[in-house]
Amino acid sequence: MALMSSRSWDDWIAEYGRSHQHPRNRLCHTIGIPLIALSVVVFGAALAMPRLWPAAAALFGVGWLFQFVGHAYERKPPEFLKDWRFLLVGLRWWVAKLRGRA
Repeated sequence: MALMSSRSWDDWIAEYGRSHQHPRNRLCHTIGIPLIALSVVVFGAALAMPRLWPAAAALFGVGWLFQFVGHAYERKPPEFLKDWRFLLVGLRWWVAKLRGRA
């Protein structure tokens, strides 16, 4: 069971993968997801070092720009618009992709 659901991680990732078929969308997500994840880490560090706020904001913005450009190629809205948990599934998909499983 994953994400407070009776669905498995494999089910979540399979659904995510079905809505991310276009090669350019997949490329945009492969770049955008880690940028967003890194921005969260940098935002955390910015609590102690405020000079990092601009870098964190830039990573976050550019990461989301890649996400939305990818969905323009796919001609489908982002999955998180129908279920917020897909925000976490996207990161898990990216990890699975790195491991050759997505």
